[in-house]
Amino acid sequence: MAGPQFRRSGTIRLRVIPGGFATTKEPDIRVQDLRLIAGGHTLSLAGSYTDLAHTAGITPGAPVDLYPQGCDIAIEDTIEVDPQSAGRISDGLALGLQALGHFAPHETAVLWPEHFDLSITWDEVNFGISLGDAFADEPYAYVGPWTPPQSDAFWNAPFGAARPLSELSDAPALEAFYAEGRRLAHQARSA
Repeated sequence: MAGPQFRRSGTIRLRVIPGGFATTKEPDIRVQDLRLIAGGHTLSLAGSYTDLAHTAGITPGAPVDLYPQGCDIAIEDTIEVDPQSAGRISDGLALGLQALGHFAPHETAVLWPEHFDLSITWDEVNFGISLGDAFADEPYAYVGPWTPPQSDAFWNAPFGAARPLSELSDAPALEAFYAEGRRLAHQARSA
């Protein structure tokens, strides 16, 4: 999705939609409720990435000008979607979008394809949701100040602070985590 969008519209930014995610610019491509919606087609997520893209009228491939190393998935690989995992991803993104929208309604949350994390940047601090990565193999919320924070119990990650979503199970808990991170980051910059 990010590759075709980058080639046509010059951006890799994606957005969260009910039941999935979508491009922000042309071409309009969506993964929603375990289906690919693009080019007037609604297709099951089955077969290879190449076959699915061609059926939908999309030229497959990552935005290699930005990320030449890519990921460990080849476009000829077969798509394998676990519905339960897809549901957890969709739920985590929806929760993150809700919390970020209440926490900073003046900012637009972006789903970044290179990390597949949903985030905003406000006052030189990144706030977001990661669905799991090299840092943690489970979904987590994070606060990442541009200026390295002082070491204390809140700042528990190399990039700032992280909390498993299992500990922050609803939007108000996420908002409180983000608010505390913003307060502490601002306090550290003012010191």
